[in-house]
Amino acid sequence: MKAVELLLNRSSMPRLVAPGPTQDQLALLEAAALRVPDHMNLTPYECHVFQHEALHTLSEIFVAVANLEGLSEAEQTRAAQLPLRSPCLIVVTTRYCDEPKVPRQEQYASAACATMAMQQMAFAQGLGAIWRTGVYAESDHMKQALGISIDNDIVGFLYVGTPAVPTPIKPKKDKSIFIQR
Repeated sequence: MKAVELLLNRSSMPRLVAPGPTQDQLALLEAAALRVPDHMNLTPYECHVFQHEALHTLSEIFVAVANLEGLSEAEQTRAAQLPLRSPCLIVVTTRYCDEPKVPRQEQYASAACATMAMQQMAFAQGLGAIWRTGVYAESDHMKQALGISIDNDIVGFLYVGTPAVPTPIKPKKDKSIFIQR
């Protein structure tokens, strides 16, 4: 897939099935994440990869978090299925560094770029991916259960797998964000 086509047709793929990424494909996702803008080469992020049985462990964590966050009974029931929506789930978190020249906001931006780079690499390899956030990404309980320092952030959950249907391409936005000065 050509870079221009990839970037101009970026879309999320919400319906993912097995097989998930191979080890070689995961290595390319990681390589893409390590190429994003990263002032002073801090690599202020890490990626927790869940596959196979680990997805069921993550499912239990989602249920516990839904309960601890006071979500409705229906949302708690749904929580068990969330990590199982794809054969691979990558939890991207910050790993902030104490560096006066690189503020936390810039480090978070680097982690977000890493997430998008992995999503784009997934599509470049014929896989599908969707980046999700929500209450689980904001939950201190989730961080604790995953062993993530409370001082760091969950940037998102990147679901990766084989598209169940052709990837729906969003219509082109009919607006301009460039302001000529």
